Amino acid sequence: MTYVVTEDCIKCKYTDCVEVCPVDCFYEGENMLVINPSECIDCGVCEPECPAEAILPDTEDGLEKWLELNTQFSAVWPNITSQKAPPEDADAHKGEKDKFEKYFSEEPGDGD
Repeated sequence: MTYVVTEDCIKCKYTDCVEVCPVDCFYEGENMLVINPSECIDCGVCEPECPAEAILPDTEDGLEKWLELNTQFSAVWPNITSQKAPPEDADAHKGEKDKFEKYFSEEPGDGD
């Protein structure tokens, strides 16, 4: 098992999860974070820290797409190990539907 970041992170990109991760397995895209599944130790401390409820265990049904996306982009986006301020409009996008189709970007973030 591993944890994955899902669509709910897009355009919210809260980094509370990054601050508590003991193995620094988060990677930053332009408008979301992902988890490297091979680095994640399945501790689960990140899941309750996410204000957008975007982190789920990959054992939940229907998360295959997100496991693949987390695997793909954690290999190319920069590592992030410190909490940053969320985007100014993060709260406006919290809970929004269809964010992947509307906003997903393959561009990397700044990382640390």
